[in-house]
Amino acid sequence: MNPPCGRCSKPVYPTEKINCLDKYWHKGCFSCEVCKMALSMNNYKGFEKRPYCSMHYPKTSFTIVTDTPENLRLKQQTMLNSQALYKEDFEKSKGKGFSVVADTPEMQRVKKTQDQISHALYKEDFEKSKGKGFSVVVDTPEMQRVKKTQDQISNIKYHEEFEKSKVRSDAPPPENRNYEDQPPNAVQYNQPAGQIRPPVAAPPSGGRRFQALYSYTAAEGDEVSLQEGDLILDVEPIDEGWVFGCNQRTGQRGMLPANYVRPV
Repeated sequence: MNPPCGRCSKPVYPTEKINCLDKYWHKGCFSCEVCKMALSMNNYKGFEKRPYCSMHYPKTSFTIVTDTPENLRLKQQTMLNSQALYKEDFEKSKGKGFSVVADTPEMQRVKKTQDQISHALYKEDFEKSKGKGFSVVVDTPEMQRVKKTQDQISNIKYHEEFEKSKVRSDAPPPENRNYEDQPPNAVQYNQPAGQIRPPVAAPPSGGRRFQALYSYTAAEGDEVSLQEGDLILDVEPIDEGWVFGCNQRTGQRGMLPANYVRPV
């Protein structure tokens, strides 16, 4: 008796019989369940005893399991069992990761030597790092600009102070003061050793006005210090090379070298 076809259930004769997927098929009935494309024994794919082509072969997909109270309980029970097993294994392996070394005199000596070396290295590092308790500031473009501006301001101030205080190198040396040729109204003293000579008496006011050509630092108590450009009032000649006047800037009155000033 001829078996029935797996698709059309009609008898299948031996000349057209295909034995596949535990069933018998007509050659024309052995086709894809979706697109009805004719299949052979070389290109079919079976799923639940049904032939499919490679394009329409059903793909397995995961099913979503609802997180029910029973599933939550099983999950928690599994975690507890896992923790219990981990703790049990840890207790069994505790103390098995090292070997006990006897504290012999040789071991004590080696340990002491290592401590001394460690202490020496620590002290050396400490001495090297002493005084380095500052924080490093990143040299950003803004910091470089501020630093450059500060340097320029400092340089300008330095030059201003230097110009005010310097004595011009082209200034002539003051002429030697000759007290023998002083006018009658000038008082001359013999200066004892170690004592300061009293200032020369001022001539009557109403003299001419002079301007300082060079800077001059007073060498005696009765002289007046000058800076280039100072205005000298009530100038009166005293002797050759020296005059008497009042520095308008400082208010000091006294003698000054005549070749350091010029009439205004």
